[in-house]
Amino acid sequence: MVVDEYGMPAGGIVTSGTVADCSQAPLLMEDLEAEAFLADKAYDTNELLDMLKEADITAVIPPVKSRKEQRAYSHELYRARHVIENVFRALKRWRGIATRY
Repeated sequence: MVVDEYGMPAGGIVTSGTVADCSQAPLLMEDLEAEAFLADKAYDTNELLDMLKEADITAVIPPVKSRKEQRAYSHELYRARHVIENVFRALKRWRGIATRY
């Protein structure tokens, strides 16, 4: 899911549970105008990092521990990732309401 800085959904893709999140990121990035891309360690792939660099978007993704060269990222910007977590929390809450008969 893509959200703006105010937590408003700007796009998303629904997949099965066995699909890797990072494989859907290029599709979400189409026509994306952003200064920074905040994501968790699941999105730490060379392909995605290269795409962000080409698009001149700052990658705010913590590196996985298995990376030989740990790259720096903005811890301050990463703290703002709670915005998307709040969107998922709201979706789960509404799902619970919608599925009650």
